[in-house]
Amino acid sequence: MIGIAYALAAALLFGASAPFAKMLLGSVSPWLLAGILYLGSGLGLACLRAIWRSREAGLKRGDLPWLALAVLSGGVVGPVLMMLGLNATTASQAALLLNLEGVLTLAIAWVVFREYVDLRLGIGAAAIVAGAAILSWPADAAVSSGWGSLAIAGACLAWAIDNNLTRKISGADPFQIAMIKGLAAGSVNIGLALAAGLTLPGLPVLAASAVVGLLGYGVSLALFVLALRSLGTARTGAYFSLAPFIGAGIAIPLLGDPVTLAFVAAGLLMAIGLWLHLTERHQHVHEHGEMEHDHLHVHDEHHRHEHVGEAGPEPHAHRHRHARLVHRHRHYPDLHHRHTH
Repeated sequence: MIGIAYALAAALLFGASAPFAKMLLGSVSPWLLAGILYLGSGLGLACLRAIWRSREAGLKRGDLPWLALAVLSGGVVGPVLMMLGLNATTASQAALLLNLEGVLTLAIAWVVFREYVDLRLGIGAAAIVAGAAILSWPADAAVSSGWGSLAIAGACLAWAIDNNLTRKISGADPFQIAMIKGLAAGSVNIGLALAAGLTLPGLPVLAASAVVGLLGYGVSLALFVLALRSLGTARTGAYFSLAPFIGAGIAIPLLGDPVTLAFVAAGLLMAIGLWLHLTERHQHVHEHGEMEHDHLHVHDEHHRHEHVGEAGPEPHAHRHRHARLVHRHRHYPDLHHRHTH
């Protein structure tokens, strides 16, 4: 259940960042703000890592290609396509199309990476995404079929690919992953925005944007990676799709937004989807093949290895080998349960 808590906390922080970012948009352009949010998350996490020594396993050389592809897809291509799409569509159209990210994340996890998705999980994810779609459906406009909409759909595909690629390295330090993503994506987007002639806002707006970025993008992404480690991509993506509802719920008292019928309907659909996921009971006899990897762990039924020298208090991280194991218990597609069905 700790993975579910991580996913919901990630959705809470990211969803809460939306109304605060909206308050900042009057002082800075959307493209530049996106870059500042990312860079603020990267710099903030770098400062936290400098004063807090993590016991997580660091990124290894074999992780770097996956990380580079994730940063390129989700940190560079996604935001640029999003900005191009926003320039050619209305905000309401963009909000509706952004719900494609959850659908595409689950589809890629299921079809490409063969992550197990049963009917219950699929219905629950569909209910959550449908709630998000209702919440953001434009009241007075149809969705455009022009290239702007295609650009936003492309951004959702880039972020869905990023989510699935990040799963491949989710055993590594999540704060290190989020820090590198923030620094790389923020630097690229700010550079592109400045090259396009935009100017940086004043120090108060910069500071406020950096704080929103640290919590809503940096810490949220680190929690998302922890959830990926425990739940897999499809389930984490479904829980994260609650972010629009959370953002709308916070905007009601903060910005005076009205409580609409769409908000209530979205809440009911998301509650049904959340209940279907929380009551999932996936259990069967399964086999763990021999494997060797490095991640933060305790000595549970999946970690019965010996140590050479002092390993330090638990939880600790070091390279360790798993022997073949066949057993039965409730599980999610976490680091040790990515078997076929």
